[in-house]
Amino acid sequence: MGVDYYKILQVDKNANDDDLKKAYRKLAMKWHPDKNPNNKKDAEAKFKQISEAYDVLSDPQKRAVYDQYGEEGLKGGVPPPDADGATYFSTGGGTPFTFNPRNADDIFAEFFGFRGMGGGGDGPGVRTTRFSSNMFGDNMGGFDNIFSSFGGGGGGPFGSGGGSFGSSGGVTRKAAPIERSLPCTLEELYKGTTKKMKISRDIADISGKTMTVEEILNINIKPGWKKGTKITFPEKGNEQPNVIPADLVFVIDEKPHSTFTRDGNDLVLKRQITLAEALTGYTVHVTTLDGRNLTIPINNVIHPDYEEIVPKEGMPISKDPTKKGNLRIKFNVKFPTRLTPTQKTRIKELLNG
Repeated sequence: MGVDYYKILQVDKNANDDDLKKAYRKLAMKWHPDKNPNNKKDAEAKFKQISEAYDVLSDPQKRAVYDQYGEEGLKGGVPPPDADGATYFSTGGGTPFTFNPRNADDIFAEFFGFRGMGGGGDGPGVRTTRFSSNMFGDNMGGFDNIFSSFGGGGGGPFGSGGGSFGSSGGVTRKAAPIERSLPCTLEELYKGTTKKMKISRDIADISGKTMTVEEILNINIKPGWKKGTKITFPEKGNEQPNVIPADLVFVIDEKPHSTFTRDGNDLVLKRQITLAEALTGYTVHVTTLDGRNLTIPINNVIHPDYEEIVPKEGMPISKDPTKKGNLRIKFNVKFPTRLTPTQKTRIKELLNG
């Protein structure tokens, strides 16, 4: 199989991106030639091995070829039968794969976010990044201090905690959140639902090349959520140099409903009734947001400020969906525009009796 890249990085074959980044960070800082002035030749060879291993295993296409055909297949040792010795490998469908090893210093510079620090050259057309010894401190103990803001262990731009350095040596910034309205019906907010949102964004590979990808996000709407509730998908914005991708934030909005309006956890229902109904009784018939039919008889006299409260027929309370607000029924009493003398007399007799 040739070189064992997994062994070089001290990771197993199931290592994910975070595992690879942590391993590379640790080993690259240990074996960087500028940190080993008394053993520079051996350190440089080791550093190049580590960089090549990371370059291959962190690239899905290179890793797939390597896992199936080993180093020989990756570098052209296993050409197709009709390739006449050409140094390429067909990945299927006739698309040629060519392995182009990257410069170890370029990989280091991109990983830690430094560019153009010092001279040095490996030949025409090859850009190198060298770090002077004073960067690492006179006693070489300063190397870790340079990256102290990346945090210890798994910290840094690919771990937890700390800031990170951009390609120009400055601290990277987080892009401002991208907010999008997410209109929901009252029925959806009552029962809960899952909405699927298709997004398109630019992502960058380790070489800095960008490509547009599409992704479907599942947004789980919980029963009882209110207008203004925010659902955040971290770092789903476009990837750009020196910028941590923006968070994508969906903000719940409520669509108008033909029957109910919402007031906190309560639902409000308005009915217009006649004066006769207000005085003699009225029955409310309503279909709830979950499809049940309610019949609510009202025997009280309904005055202009009267409000009938139906307990636990409002919206679910998001922190405890087993509990609900109330249904509040308000009335608009329609008064007659005119009464005959006889009607007035009879009303007086009834009300005074």
